[in-house]
Amino acid sequence: MMKKVLSIAALAAAIVMVSCQQDESLISQEVSQVTLDKISALGFGTQDVQRVDGGYLVEGDIVLHEHDLEGAKVKRHLNVGQAEQYRTTNLVSGPRTITVSVSGNVPAGFSNSVNNALARYNAENIGLTFTRVASGGNINIRIVNTRQYIASAGFPSGGNPYNEIKYAKTYTNYSDGFMTTVVAHEIGHCIGFRHTDYMDRSYSCGGSTANEGASSVGAIHIPGTPTTADPGSWMLACLSASTNRPFNNNDKTALSYLY
Repeated sequence: MMKKVLSIAALAAAIVMVSCQQDESLISQEVSQVTLDKISALGFGTQDVQRVDGGYLVEGDIVLHEHDLEGAKVKRHLNVGQAEQYRTTNLVSGPRTITVSVSGNVPAGFSNSVNNALARYNAENIGLTFTRVASGGNINIRIVNTRQYIASAGFPSGGNPYNEIKYAKTYTNYSDGFMTTVVAHEIGHCIGFRHTDYMDRSYSCGGSTANEGASSVGAIHIPGTPTTADPGSWMLACLSASTNRPFNNNDKTALSYLY
């Protein structure tokens, strides 16, 4: 999406956003209404859905696969909040160590940012410990290159984190704070966090009100997090090219509550 903020998936001229968006006519040609209905039934927004390798990109940086959509039907309605932290139905079983690798040759700056993102989580002393490992072997989360958008990930299943984060090399020369925040954000999705402003992406992205969806799965309020605006959360949908969002107190409460 070409705006003045980055939705963790596309670049505006000088500022970035964590999601690519297309006009409605293009989207309707690429994604059928049947598929959009299935996405909606799972509790995700259907605005600017894109077909990508391996599935569909929703909410700017979440990948849903065909198997995720099978048998999708609305199970219950979840109340829309104001700006609290939210999690998905599925979480990672713990305590445990989660191994993370980066595939291919990447700039030293980006490699350091991956280490810094893992360090942010480990500093919280939660039940999940993140360890950087070399490519190959038993890897829980692989960080791989994409050319389609800034970054994307998915949600846990079977007690395991989502196994892949895609990150565009185009953005590996951005500031350490930006890259660290994006990687930490995508890890957040991998372990079950939704966007803090899922109920209205315009809070961090600007533009008109855009609710990502709050129907069947994956918008469960985390107790102890605020019901007022939370401008510093690492799980806000969009950020600028100069943004750095370490965990704020509400983020730490959410991490501690879940893990």
